[in-house]
Amino acid sequence: MFIIPPSLSSTASETTHNPVAKNNIAMSVPSLFAGDKKRVATAIVYCEANFGAIDGKTANGLIRRSEKYEILSVIDSEKAGLDTGMVLDNKPNAIPICRDLADSLAQAGSVPDFFIFGMAPSSGMLSKHERGLVLEAMSHGMNIVNGLHEFLNDDPVFAAACVASKVEILDVRKPRDKKDLHMFSGRIAEVTCPVIAVLGTDCAIGKRTTANIITSALNESGIKTVMVGTGQTGLIQGARYGVALDAVPSQFCAGELEATIVKAFENENPDVIIVEGQGALSHPAFSSSSFILRGSCPNGVVLQHAPRRSKRCDFEGMEMPTPATEINLIETFADTRIIGLTINHEDMSDTEVSAAITQYEHELGIPTTDALTRSPERLVEMVLAAFPELQGKLIASA
Repeated sequence: MFIIPPSLSSTASETTHNPVAKNNIAMSVPSLFAGDKKRVATAIVYCEANFGAIDGKTANGLIRRSEKYEILSVIDSEKAGLDTGMVLDNKPNAIPICRDLADSLAQAGSVPDFFIFGMAPSSGMLSKHERGLVLEAMSHGMNIVNGLHEFLNDDPVFAAACVASKVEILDVRKPRDKKDLHMFSGRIAEVTCPVIAVLGTDCAIGKRTTANIITSALNESGIKTVMVGTGQTGLIQGARYGVALDAVPSQFCAGELEATIVKAFENENPDVIIVEGQGALSHPAFSSSSFILRGSCPNGVVLQHAPRRSKRCDFEGMEMPTPATEINLIETFADTRIIGLTINHEDMSDTEVSAAITQYEHELGIPTTDALTRSPERLVEMVLAAFPELQGKLIASA
């Protein structure tokens, strides 16, 4: 999650119904829009008291980038009246923050197609109030996008509401049946292009945002790049390839990711594959990073770090690791190398970001940048330094 304070200017930008359960694998445009390829589904995003904060990372990500939905507004009574772009990146985007559902519907002028639950609380469950709000949204005729661990299609109350209101619920994290899941096979060796994982020193530190920016920057430079998502937000944003790893039984995690990467490679014939990271390898509460390293067997890793974060997100008794210790752990755990460091500039001024970049490049001997406040060209240079064979792709595109 990134928040740019007002003093920090950014140079980079991102910018018939059937109530049958949906899952998270290559989630497609809902069936109600299948006959109209030009139709972009409209949506409002619920993020009460959390927009711009760590637990609001799904809403934050959708505001920065959404290929699947046209986001009309965000609901957060604490920031009502503000512009979402100004809150996140000090750059207006004309997407308002509304006080409540009624305010959001009034702003929209008509009923949006979707109500997206835009928070990622550590509990992974809806509160009693939130259950009521989701049911209210359904009563208006809105379909629901749910990224929590709680699968609403399995709840009789929500299943009945789907039938009554003729809407759908997309349970993004719901995995496929076990009979359809993959075990690790070793086919990752068939992927001959560089695979780069974007990992971090903590959870909710901006790995997905950085992965998106690297992907866009490389594509704009002529280097064909595909991103593989590993969490619910990337899938909601519209990632063509991905799997919500934290909802997959552990014995299938590496295999599911491997199979997704192989599919992306075979279908797209890319020059580079970027894999979104989750959690942190050093974090005792999460295991997703280990599965990402095992399943993707990355040729390189970009590490994301927040210099001003002293404690682990949601774990105030745990100290943050240093980039050096995380790099040592990753390179010991897996046959890979860290090709660069990217900074999450939360609570930092522009001057402090520049100083941190200089410091880490000197200490670690690897390229360092801030994906949001520095030129995306630096990210391209970072990748080319690690994989010089890609230079030909860059020259050919000039």
